[in-house]
Amino acid sequence: MKSPTISVIISTYNQPEWLRKTLLGYQYQTFDSFEIVIADDGSDDRTKTIIEQFQTQTPLQIIHVWHEDQGFQKTTILNKAILASNSDYLIFTDGDCIPRNDFVAVHYQKRAPNSFLSGGYFKLPKTISDLITESDIEAQTCFDPKWLLYLGLKKTFKLNKLCSKGRKELLLNKYTVTKATWNGMNSSAWKKDIMSVNGFDSRMQYGGEDREFGERLVNYKVKGLQIRYSAICLHLFHLRGYKNEAAIIANLNIRAQTKKEKIIKTPFGISQL
Repeated sequence: MKSPTISVIISTYNQPEWLRKTLLGYQYQTFDSFEIVIADDGSDDRTKTIIEQFQTQTPLQIIHVWHEDQGFQKTTILNKAILASNSDYLIFTDGDCIPRNDFVAVHYQKRAPNSFLSGGYFKLPKTISDLITESDIEAQTCFDPKWLLYLGLKKTFKLNKLCSKGRKELLLNKYTVTKATWNGMNSSAWKKDIMSVNGFDSRMQYGGEDREFGERLVNYKVKGLQIRYSAICLHLFHLRGYKNEAAIIANLNIRAQTKKEKIIKTPFGISQL
């Protein structure tokens, strides 16, 4: 089997139906020299069943990295997935984000030395998230603003993410007020840079853990490049039952220290595994 050019690391936790739709998105990519590493933060057997179906019934190369459920430990399972990856460039996304068929190709084409790529997402309500079928993903209908509006989506400026091409796409990426930060659902970087900052800080639970990782990359002189209007994924609706204020406060304190002391390498990262 040919070695992959890119590894796509997908985090998931007990959302088997959303993961199925996400993996269907990777089944129809225009660029096919990639592997998928699923960073599974303790899901039950429903998720394992979905993954095994894709491993046996599709050409996708999928590695399933799992640990026992001990609460929100996304940063730890991401670090384990990084170690399990087999390429020198890594895309990070979530198991509730359906990629447009050029998603991997865009990250591949726009990667650059001493840089990471910062993409965004287009958020869908539950009604439309439920309605999306494999046919919609294969035909890319679910990325068509007209189709989404027909199903009741409110028309906003954000629809430009789905339909901007060429010069318009470049201009929107250049002039957006959104900074090129590390976003866990749609970002990518060189594995050597990720290893140099020791991956994600395992002390951090939900709330800014991705941003802190990106801030250490910046301290390491790795620059964020904006691809918000180029690399497109649909974020399927879900509740955030794992959100808690104590963790958010603790994370803010860690981020403040990272910024103040210009920390590059966390002592609580990959080297702990």
